[in-house]
Amino acid sequence: MRNTTTPSPCGTTWRVGARPDPSTRDRSLSTRFPDGFTWGVATSAYQIEGAPLADGAGPSNWHRFAHQPGRILGGDHGDVACDHYHRWREDIELIHRLGVGAYRFSINWARVQPTGKGPVNAKGLDFYRRLVEGLRARGIRPWVTLHHWDLPAALEDAGGWLNRDTALRFADFTEIMAGALDGPVEDWCTFNEP
Repeated sequence: MRNTTTPSPCGTTWRVGARPDPSTRDRSLSTRFPDGFTWGVATSAYQIEGAPLADGAGPSNWHRFAHQPGRILGGDHGDVACDHYHRWREDIELIHRLGVGAYRFSINWARVQPTGKGPVNAKGLDFYRRLVEGLRARGIRPWVTLHHWDLPAALEDAGGWLNRDTALRFADFTEIMAGALDGPVEDWCTFNEP
């Protein structure tokens, strides 16, 4: 065993190759964050929701991509994922049990507007309303990301973000979501990791 010491990002030092001694671990990590700091968890719609075409939702670019043979190793796709669309109540309880104060999630635009424009899919919008209400009821602050790289397939077919019309449709979608969730949702992100 080498007798080299290595500092960790949390301020603990240990010998490389040796097991850390739990009695010397710096337990003051939480004091390194300012008062009022909010811990949270985050997801993306395509990666967690599953049921991408349920209740009138339209296909997204990710749904279509994942179903093209050879695109993803093993043919995996998000049709079930974590089944958050059906198990969101259980997921809220898991988040609550973690003791975090915020949940950042994204909206599947194609669930709310199947083609990215035109009429709203009421069942899709209702899913997000119920999710937000459930989070608030458990004392968890919702943070909503409007676009986490899953674009309605119809907009992708028309050129995606290279077509100016997509930006205009996104403005319409943003108004729909703000109108439906403004109040219980105070924190919004337009794009995930722009």
